[in-house]
Amino acid sequence: MKYEDEKILDQLREMEKLKRPNNILAGPIIIDGQSYVFEERSFFKDRLKMHVPSIFTPMPKHLQKIKYPHEQRPEMILTNDLGSVDVTLNRVDQTLQDEWVEQLTSGMKAMMKNMNPAHVFYEEKIEEVHGKQIGYFDFKSPALDQPIYHNMFYFELEGKTVMGTFCCPYKQYAEWRDVALQMIRTIQTVDEAEKEGYE
Repeated sequence: MKYEDEKILDQLREMEKLKRPNNILAGPIIIDGQSYVFEERSFFKDRLKMHVPSIFTPMPKHLQKIKYPHEQRPEMILTNDLGSVDVTLNRVDQTLQDEWVEQLTSGMKAMMKNMNPAHVFYEEKIEEVHGKQIGYFDFKSPALDQPIYHNMFYFELEGKTVMGTFCCPYKQYAEWRDVALQMIRTIQTVDEAEKEGYE
């Protein structure tokens, strides 16, 4: 009888999850038992806007060196209080135009596949967001303690390349994947914001 009760409880929990709001612009979202409110933040001297969880803060330098040991760390690393879920943004001194984003995205995915055969790749897509082409792909990578889920995204800012990453423990992938895509879909450059009367 206890087993049946547990099954019913599990079903009720799943139904409760389905009832929860899942639009990051509509209010708090519960992920892994924690409430997240999303707010618009500005990056790169206010040239870029994006909605991220309000509790995400810049990762301390000593943690950056552990989690991103290579010298070419992203310029911006925002993380939760455990340092387990990150959003990174990095400007690269590489010329990019909107019409090249698809080629860049598929090229980066192919390069990562060749370098890391153990990665499991999922979706690759180009979306138009506020008039700008944004390419992304997501994948699972092995790690020492547990696999990691990544979504890598690319777009043009002032004629140069911006590379972004969302990552979280793979066990939280199902709860974070759509949320990560929603964050990407809030990306807006300042010139676009001005055109639409945001500034």
